[in-house]
Amino acid sequence: MAAAQGRLSDGAGGMDDAKGTEEEARHKGSHNGNDPSGASGGNGKSGGSGGSTAPPAFAAAVEALRAARLRPQIEVEATRAPQRLAPHAYALEAAVVDGDEDLADGRLVLLHDPAGHEAWHGTFRLVTLVRAELEPEMAADPLLPDVCWSWLTGALQARGLTYGEPSGTVTRASSHYFGGLSARPSASQIEIRASWTPREGLGGVPDTAAHLSSWCDLLAQVAGLPPAAPGDASVVTLPQRRGPQSR
Repeated sequence: MAAAQGRLSDGAGGMDDAKGTEEEARHKGSHNGNDPSGASGGNGKSGGSGGSTAPPAFAAAVEALRAARLRPQIEVEATRAPQRLAPHAYALEAAVVDGDEDLADGRLVLLHDPAGHEAWHGTFRLVTLVRAELEPEMAADPLLPDVCWSWLTGALQARGLTYGEPSGTVTRASSHYFGGLSARPSASQIEIRASWTPREGLGGVPDTAAHLSSWCDLLAQVAGLPPAAPGDASVVTLPQRRGPQSR
């Protein structure tokens, strides 16, 4: 599975400095929780499935992520979490797969600070990066960034999730090739970076499984897949792109 490349940052609370993030690592383990290195504290020790270094609320939130049942077209794996954004972090990477091709990819990071964070208005924060390639004419649509942001908020609302302090960016990038690379067609990419504070439920634990499912709904929309629920007219997906990317 292709990992989403680039830096992740939390746009709330002054934590968006690039120096406070880490480059994405090669993925290890799988979504079923066989790799305990996915959950860790700020001291770099493994939190596993909620071991001695992980607070109970964080351990429960991570277990819910590992147990979530997702669309079969989306492959999700645990990956190394950034160490400097919060005392405790757990990261997942995902790809929307069609045969041997990846249509879109992304990364979702769960952050936890038991002391709370003033800008978060809570003790948990979700941070994401989602990417997909587009037809150049689609990327030129001036409404595309607004539509992509509405897909994120709409995916959360569609599952009845309450959240606060959302922030993020939608970026369009185009590549044009010249000289020895002139035979390559122009390429355009959409990238969504966002963070939000999930509402904490019983025991101070947010419904991370539902938030993961909503995030996968966003990935599916960006990839151009039809809605998971047939007949849902409120969901608008991207038209079919030029072609999937090789894995």
